[in-house]
This record gives sequence, structure tokens and C-alpha cells, in this order.
Amino acid sequence: MTTNGPDAGNDMGRSPAPTFGPSAIVTPANAITTIRLVATPVVIVLILLWGASWFTFIFGGLLAMSDGVDGWIARKQGTTRSGAFLDPLADKVVVLGALIALVVKGIIWWLPVALIAVREIAMSVYRSIVGRDGISIPARNSAKFKTLVQDLAIGMCFFPPLAGHWVVLNIGIWIATALTIFTGWQYYVDGKSAARERAAARSATPEGETP
Repeated sequence: MTTNGPDAGNDMGRSPAPTFGPSAIVTPANAITTIRLVATPVVIVLILLWGASWFTFIFGGLLAMSDGVDGWIARKQGTTRSGAFLDPLADKVVVLGALIALVVKGIIWWLPVALIAVREIAMSVYRSIVGRDGISIPARNSAKFKTLVQDLAIGMCFFPPLAGHWVVLNIGIWIATALTIFTGWQYYVDGKSAARERAAARSATPEGETP
């Protein structure tokens, strides 16, 4: 049946309603994110057993691409609070697990990995602390770019033609480290700015009212 009423054009132009609400837990996007978490030990074992190999390179590449897939699905079907927690957690687990395995294997230096680990842990703690005061730090596009650069740097370490090129591989890791620290500083600044705005809103609100 064709709708010819005044709202017909508006209905055709509207985006479809999200499939999942913010409180949903069991979603396709979360399922893919969970698979990334479960697959991390497999990547670690592959690195420790074979180091740079085509199988590790392909498997790790598919794992890295799944990050973009679950994000795309979440945007299409509706973002959730559980996904907002699980997705960055999976990013950190996959990246840190692979980097630590590469250090143990002797493929890269431990110092940049330690700096990345400190940044990731410190930022998680910082966001948790400011979150208790009701301050939410929105994700930046630079953070996703940071994860992409980290994945590329790690992928270089799996790429057989680069096996043994210690200097080249560590330059890639240092670039990822610099970007990781820079985005951490951005989030810290965003958090301080949000805290100031919240304090200003509270001071401007008449006593007895909630901002």
C-alpha cells in the first residue's frame, strides 16, 4: 500500500530505527568483539612458535580487520554501552598481548611496549576515575587511527619478508608508541576540559537544582 499523506516523504527519508538499544548485551557486534578476545591467545601462541610467518600474518590481519567490522555493525544496528566497554578492551588485549609476545620472541625492544602498556593502563584508570564523577570522555578519531597504526606496526613484525630487519620493525613500533602517547595526552586534556565545564555548570545552577 502506498502512503500519500503529508508525512510520506519524511518517512522515506528517515534512517531505520536501531536494531539494538543502548542496554543490549547480546549483539552481533559484541559477538565479533568477543571472538577477538578469545582469539588473542591463539595469536600469542603463533608468535611464540613461529614468529614471522604467512599464517600468523594472515590470521593477525583478519583479527585486526574484525575491529572495523564490529564497529560498522554497531553503527548500523545501534551502539550499546556493553560494546563501548568491550571494543576498546579487546583492542588493548589484542595489541598488548601481541606486543608482549613479540618482545618475548626477541623481535622488538621492550621499552616502547612498556610505554604503550603504561599509557593504556593509565588511560583506563583515568577514565574510570573521572567516570565516577559523571564525566564521559568521548572517543576521538585519532584513537582509532592510533589502533590502526599499532596494528600495522605489529603486522610488519609478522610479515616474512621483514623478518630479521630489527631496526625497521622497531621504527614502526616507535611510531605507534609516539602516537599512542599523543592520543593519551589528548584524552587527558579532554577529561580536564570536561571536568572544568561540569564544575562551571554546577556553580551556575541554583542551589537545590540538578544540572
